[in-house]
Amino acid sequence: MVLLLNHVLMQEPEAMTRLARQQGRAVLFQWRDFSFMLRCTPAGLFDLSDPKPAVDAPAPDLTLTVTETSPVTVAQNLFAGEQPPVRIEGHVALASELNWLAEHLRWDIEEDLARLIGDAPAHGLVQAARRAGQALRAWLPARSGAAGHSAGSGAPA
Repeated sequence: MVLLLNHVLMQEPEAMTRLARQQGRAVLFQWRDFSFMLRCTPAGLFDLSDPKPAVDAPAPDLTLTVTETSPVTVAQNLFAGEQPPVRIEGHVALASELNWLAEHLRWDIEEDLARLIGDAPAHGLVQAARRAGQALRAWLPARSGAAGHSAGSGAPA
């Protein structure tokens, strides 16, 4: 995951410049029982750090905790292009830079695939994935609405 994130960062020089200004700072990401910590490098990339450091190690500069516990709701948010609800604690400037990254970084997966398999197959694969994503986005709200409705009626979901 860190390699993919750094790959996307390297495609946007402004993102690397912004992140390099935060060098040495650590961000702890948490959701349910899952957590990981990234440290900003002088090169403007991320390095994976131990989320449970030694007792004498400094605390993370910023903690981002996804407050929504339902995986289905988190998936719905992400497929709708929205961020799930997040509690932010810590360094304001680092939080601001990460917000900028979230708003401006985009992975051009079609370009990366084209390097591996050629332009036409990459385009076809990305188009198929987009159609599947659209179908999933349409299905998820209908599915959660159906589950919520049937649970109230006593009928099996």
